[in-house]
Amino acid sequence: MTLSKHNIFSRIADSDEYFIVNLLTGNADILSAEQAQEVIDQRISNTGEFTEKGYLCDEAEETRLFRKRYADFIDARDKDEIQLFFVPWYSCNFSCTYCYQEGYSNLHTTPSNELINSFYAYIDREFAGRKKYITVFGGEPLLPGEMYKTVVRRLLDKAKEAGLETAFVTNGYSLHDYVDLLKTYKIREVQVTLDGTEQIHDLRRPLKGGGSTFQQIALGIDRALEAGITINLRVVVDRQNLAGITDLARFAIEKGWTKHQKFKTQLGRNYELHYCQTDQGKLLTRIEMYQELYNLIQRHPEILQFHKPAFSISKFLFENGSLPSPLYDSCPGTKTEWAFDYTGSIYSCTATVGKKEEALGTYYPTATKKSELIEQWEERDVTSIKECTSCNLRLACGGGCASVAYNRTGAINSPDCRPVKELLELGISTYFVKELE
Repeated sequence: MTLSKHNIFSRIADSDEYFIVNLLTGNADILSAEQAQEVIDQRISNTGEFTEKGYLCDEAEETRLFRKRYADFIDARDKDEIQLFFVPWYSCNFSCTYCYQEGYSNLHTTPSNELINSFYAYIDREFAGRKKYITVFGGEPLLPGEMYKTVVRRLLDKAKEAGLETAFVTNGYSLHDYVDLLKTYKIREVQVTLDGTEQIHDLRRPLKGGGSTFQQIALGIDRALEAGITINLRVVVDRQNLAGITDLARFAIEKGWTKHQKFKTQLGRNYELHYCQTDQGKLLTRIEMYQELYNLIQRHPEILQFHKPAFSISKFLFENGSLPSPLYDSCPGTKTEWAFDYTGSIYSCTATVGKKEEALGTYYPTATKKSELIEQWEERDVTSIKECTSCNLRLACGGGCASVAYNRTGAINSPDCRPVKELLELGISTYFVKELE
């Protein structure tokens, strides 16, 4: 018997205790310093329990289990729901300091009924029998004015005809003016971005030409929640605004948002993607962001009322009492996610949509596919990425984002590594050790 090559083992942050996690067998334990030393020395006294949980294993049996779990993963993904993004325009009324679409060409036009009909006909044909939903993306999809509202209504009517739910990713500035329209349809959620309380948010996300946006967005969130529309509040984080998470959390708590059943949150790390963020000094690495967030939570635990960070799989384990299934692929592009824009082009995901050189085909005026390129996206997972094949973190990392990997290396089939061990050190401390104190 040997220690499993899928064990993730380390010391818990700010603790004398350790953790051991094995996603292949679905087990996790907190170890005393004495037990941990046995693992380090590879002299396990309690071999029965360690074998039962898969921390100690027969290599051949582990290989068979790896293959079985992989087959289960592929089978489940093939039945999973597909998210279909539609970009009606790249126009936007904001001048965000980190816009990754700033350099995109924009025809300042709206999609015709013919193009919208072609989009729905295409997804009905290509994804027949698959559970799916539409997410309207941008640019800014909820621009003010009847011309834009007419297109949004058309998209919603077509989704209703197809029996599909619709979601929106919006800056939230005109959300208050769209609530009466949205509440008459099946809206899964509306994602809105606030980068902090008023002063910091308005500095980062002003109107084009200047002007405050915070109060209008907060009004839209209030009205959407009152109408029973789910709000997914997103905060884009870097060095400029991370410390302000505390004030934003308090603001959301005081507004009563955090107690609303239709309110949830997410943090999005600001990182170099296409045209965004010319000031690289503002950017945080993934582990820097979570380390700073961990430190903030220790001083201001009320942040957890607003947002519970994932810390890799730590939050999932805390909330469910079990580990998630092994993650053989963390990139949904061309598997459970596709993106379409108003030019008739098809892309793998929101990170590539609008980059003409990365288009995978067209749905209008005719349907075309770049089959070889699509196959590269479809085949990418931890079994095909060379660097992943010997990594003990791969079933928690899943190879990361293919678009980020491609931007860095020029190859889709390359890794975007995640600091899984370090995130677990912080997360297990936050959700398990600190909770017990």
